[in-house]
Amino acid sequence: MTALYEATVVHARRKPRVRAFRHRFYLWLVDVDALPRLPRPLAPFARFRAADHGDGRGATIREDLDGWLTEQGVDLRGGRVLMLASARVAGHVFNPLSVFWCYRDTGELACVVAEVHNTYGGRHRYLLHPDANGDDTTEKRFYVSPFLTVDGTYRLHVPEPGEQLHVTVTLDQDDGRVLTAVLRGRRLPATRRQLVRLLLRYPLAPLVVSAAIRLRGFALWLRGLPIVPRAVTNEEKAT
Repeated sequence: MTALYEATVVHARRKPRVRAFRHRFYLWLVDVDALPRLPRPLAPFARFRAADHGDGRGATIREDLDGWLTEQGVDLRGGRVLMLASARVAGHVFNPLSVFWCYRDTGELACVVAEVHNTYGGRHRYLLHPDANGDDTTEKRFYVSPFLTVDGTYRLHVPEPGEQLHVTVTLDQDDGRVLTAVLRGRRLPATRRQLVRLLLRYPLAPLVVSAAIRLRGFALWLRGLPIVPRAVTNEEKAT
């Protein structure tokens, strides 16, 4: 089931000023119960740690996710979970959005979990029940951009990736649509050769993504966009 996706994200901010950027990188699609094991020379460039997901306290990614799902009234009964995320590369990891497709033991999709990370060390999970097209909505509950308030409605398109990856997130607030992010990619075999190619093409990808977000935020601040104050949440304190 393990696969790689060479991907492009297009992030368009519509208000208060129109701004857009495009970034290329790569992601992993893995079964959380069968995480890839790489030869020693490559192992530092593709690590999946429980501490990098959820509340960071579970012994495994699966244990932590199952515990949270139980609190939400969801029992997978041992069904598989597929995770789309960046791996830890040379000690660095940053996932603005990780997606978990959660199946019951019958193979039926029980739910999708969208886990959002901000650049302040906070994380928040959104429980989704997508329709047949992979679409659902949820209220915004978590501070992400310093230029947007914590309100509004997310509209998410999260079909399970196949040969093509297509995830879309939009944010609507009282004054209309303020943000659209589109993630597209093509599936690649998770071979050593393919991983080396991606590592050379996108060196230290998680660190570059994190730095790019911060630099773009700084550029918007220099252009005069007002900062929305951030209240430190229990989620951020826990991580």
